Amino acid sequence: MRNRIVQALFTFKEGDLFWSFRHSPVAIIALIVTVLLMACALFAQSVAPFNPYDLAGLDLMSAHLPPSWSDGGDSRYWLGTDDQGRDLFSTMLYGLRLSLKIGLISVVLSLLLGVCLGLISGFVGGRLDAFIMRVCDVMLSFPAILIALLIDGIARASLSQQMHDELAEPVLILAITLSGWVQYARTVRGQTLVEKQKDYVSAAKLIGAGTCRILFKHLMPNVMSSVLVLATVHVGTAVITEATLSFLGVGVPPTTPSLGTLIRVGNEFLFSGEWWITIFPGLALVALVLSVNLLGDWLRDALNPKLR
Repeated sequence: MRNRIVQALFTFKEGDLFWSFRHSPVAIIALIVTVLLMACALFAQSVAPFNPYDLAGLDLMSAHLPPSWSDGGDSRYWLGTDDQGRDLFSTMLYGLRLSLKIGLISVVLSLLLGVCLGLISGFVGGRLDAFIMRVCDVMLSFPAILIALLIDGIARASLSQQMHDELAEPVLILAITLSGWVQYARTVRGQTLVEKQKDYVSAAKLIGAGTCRILFKHLMPNVMSSVLVLATVHVGTAVITEATLSFLGVGVPPTTPSLGTLIRVGNEFLFSGEWWITIFPGLALVALVLSVNLLGDWLRDALNPKLR
C-alpha cells in the first residue's frame, strides 16, 4: 500500500498536471489562499480567540467596537465586534466553516445526482433521456436563488420556527443541491453521447458487461475531468448562494455565525460609520470565492489538451 502511494505521488509529480501547476503563479497563490482559509475554518476552535456560540461569554456592552488599531478599539478584538458583542474575527472563522460545510456537502450531492442522471440519460437515451432533459430545462428556467427561496418558504410553512432553525443547514443544502445538479447532468450527458460510440464501450458490450458496469467503470472515468472542473467552480457558487440566502434572512438563524448574516447586519450600520462588520466578512467571502474560481480556471486549462 505504501509503495502504491509513493508511486502515485511520483507519477503525479512527473505528470503534465503538476508541471502546469508549477508554472502557474496564479494557481499557486490561489491554492495557498484556499488552503489557508479552509485550514482556519476547519480548526476554528483552535484559531479563534473566542467562541461565538458561547452565549454566556457575550457582553452587549462590547457591541459595535471598532478594530483594535482604531480609536475606541479593544486589543482583545482584532477586527472589532458585531452588534451582539461577538468578536468579529472569531465569528468570521466559524461563519467561514459553516459556509464551506454547506457548500462542499451540496456540491458533492449535486455531483452524485447529476453524474448518475447524466450517465443514464446519455447512455440509455429514448424517452428516459427526453424526460430527464425536460426536467433539466424546467430547473434551468428558474434562478438558483428562487429555487432556494421556494424550498425555504415551504420549510417555513410546514415546520415550526424552532424546528426550522434546527434544520436550517439541511434545508440550505437541499436547496443548493436541487439548483446545482442540472449542470452536471447536462455536461455528463453530452460527453456520454460521444463516449458511448467509441470502441471500448462496444468491446465491453461484446464481452457481456452489464449496464451499471459500463456506466460506472468504463464511461464515468472518461467524463470526470470536466466534472471536476465544474465542481471546483461550483464550490464558489454554492458559498455565494448560502451567503446570499443568509443575507436575505432566509438562511441560518441570526444567532448562528454566517458570513452572509454578518454582511446583512453590518449593512444596517454601514452609514453610521461601523464599516468593519460588513467589510471584513465581505473580504473573506471574496477571497475564498475568487481563489476557488481561479483554481477552477487553471484546472480547466490544464485538463484541456487543446490548450497544451
